[in-house]
Amino acid sequence: MTRVRVTGPRSTAASASGRLARPLEIGEDSDVGRVFVRSLIRSQLRLAVVIASGFLLILVSFALLLALVPGLADSRLFGIPFDWVLLGVGIYPVIGLSAWLYNRAAARNEARYRDLVEDK
Repeated sequence: MTRVRVTGPRSTAASASGRLARPLEIGEDSDVGRVFVRSLIRSQLRLAVVIASGFLLILVSFALLLALVPGLADSRLFGIPFDWVLLGVGIYPVIGLSAWLYNRAAARNEARYRDLVEDK
């Protein structure tokens, strides 16, 4: 038993009309082009939801940490309230990391789309 990985249509695959699809036809206003654009939009939306969900989970966990651990919000570190330190040292790097991960993955999704559309 062998496994076959299906990654996407080949540029020389036959279209619905029985003729061979031209690589430029994908980028034009065609059924194949619309499918690829919808796929790109869905993948970008899925990526945004995953990154936003992860960020919100971390944000809620920080808030729960401050609410559930008694005396943690009243404690000070170098004269600065601990909740402010937690925001500055904990949350802002998470925001930056989330943005960096999203940007990198979105660029990778768009590069895959361009590879499908462009003439090779």
